Amino acid sequence: MSHDHDHDHAGHDHDGVHSHAPDVSASNEKVVLVGFLLTFGFMFAELIGGLLSGSLALIADAGHMFTDSAALALSWAGFRFGRRKRDDKRTFGYMRFEILAGFINAISLILLVLWIAYEAVQRLLEPAPVLAGPMMVIAVLGLVVNCGVFWMLTKGDTAHVNIRGAMVHVMGDLLGSVAAIIAAVAIYFTGWTPIDPILSVLLSAIVLRSAWALLKASLNVLMEGTPGNVVVSDLKETLVARVPGLVNVDHVHVWSITSGQPVATMDVQLAEGTDPARALSEVKSLLAREYGISHSTIEVDFGQSDAVCALDPDVDGAGGHDHDHDNHAHAHDHSPKPA
Repeated sequence: MSHDHDHDHAGHDHDGVHSHAPDVSASNEKVVLVGFLLTFGFMFAELIGGLLSGSLALIADAGHMFTDSAALALSWAGFRFGRRKRDDKRTFGYMRFEILAGFINAISLILLVLWIAYEAVQRLLEPAPVLAGPMMVIAVLGLVVNCGVFWMLTKGDTAHVNIRGAMVHVMGDLLGSVAAIIAAVAIYFTGWTPIDPILSVLLSAIVLRSAWALLKASLNVLMEGTPGNVVVSDLKETLVARVPGLVNVDHVHVWSITSGQPVATMDVQLAEGTDPARALSEVKSLLAREYGISHSTIEVDFGQSDAVCALDPDVDGAGGHDHDHDNHAHAHDHSPKPA
């Protein structure tokens, strides 16, 4: 067994540059924490304003801000724990905690949408008076706060599933404030109160779409699904076509530990006379360059083509992937992700 490792275990550094934890986690943690404090603080003002004015849009937005506060707190905890180093029990550290936070964010958004829809129907069936003046003041202040929080989140890693989740929540709040302003203006000039629950439902539909996308993205990571830029069949064909001496790629597994951290394992078969070290180096380089997979474990199959994979659902666990270390060589890559 040969391992392509260059570990500095004291600092958990690979080749001096690569770390399992996302490079921007500290920045993400800061912007999410500030966003939480602002959102949680203004939530009380919006709730009181909604109760005093009788506006469902404000109450719904206050409820949204409450779930946002919880979501931002979870996101902060995700980044906080996600930067902890690995140990003997958690070999990837706590990075998956961020995905769990994103998943909970999505679920909370969907539940909130259902609640708003129910309340809107009740308001349409039994209209209630709404004080447009106080509603307008609170809605405008809410818009300012939400714009500030959203702007702060854009300073983080916007491709990260947890930051995306937080931005979806805050965008929902921002649109809620806009809807409340429109409703307040309409009620002030026309007295038509049904616009309040109607705009709440329209807002909910927009939020639901974003929440569903976030739910699918986080669930895909939790279910060990392949990253969106990877098609396993294409990956195998690309490797065989572009790596000299590589004749077959099998038992490929590609998944993400957390957002932006894909990993892969696979078996490769080489033509007779091919230098395994050179071939494996080219495979790992191509995986990092073309697919962003900077952490890969590759096993060279020296004539053991009848070996089966224990992860195949059609294979009995007892007769799994028999790795005969006298006939196989392993290469485990922690090379830095390309810029």
